[in-house]
Amino acid sequence: MKLVFATHNKNKFSEVKRLMPEHITLLSLDDISCLDDIPETGDTLEENAKIKADYVTKKYNLPCFADDTGLLVDALNGQPGVYSARYAGPQKKADDNMNKLLFELKEKQERNAHFKTVIVLNLNGEQVIFKGKVEGEITLEKQGVQGFGYDPIFKPKGYSTTFAQLSVDLKNKIGHRGKAINQLITYLQTDPHAKQ
Repeated sequence: MKLVFATHNKNKFSEVKRLMPEHITLLSLDDISCLDDIPETGDTLEENAKIKADYVTKKYNLPCFADDTGLLVDALNGQPGVYSARYAGPQKKADDNMNKLLFELKEKQERNAHFKTVIVLNLNGEQVIFKGKVEGEITLEKQGVQGFGYDPIFKPKGYSTTFAQLSVDLKNKIGHRGKAINQLITYLQTDPHAKQ
């Protein structure tokens, strides 16, 4: 079965591909020659994921899923949230985003935060939603070189290191995206329509 993951992010695609069972051929937007930067104009993570999945399904007529992930910081009233990827501007640079977040938290003792991922799957005329969440806190400085995005400044609850210091397999096991993707995979393996 061929399934499109609506992303241009090579790190994210690689992370998700590791989790997929062998009978599913995962394709990125680049693989289907979709070079468009699909606008994320929704007010919620769910709306953005739906916009991306629907765009691919309508334009290419392919089964597709899309995700949107946000980092929600308690002391910043849930910011950057839906704007996580472009928190420091439209250039969507991880270092810029992390630097801005660390600056915003400079004087704050409260550093609790959580990551949330919402996945929208379009398959055989049906739309299904999956969600994953992980609690943690924002560190005082960047630590680690693994991962991407805010990983170097997010320490998951129960761990003494950041996501960027964990192996990809462990991050997939305990992380927000991994939890949502595993729900998606379970659905694909148990839904009879998904095997067509």
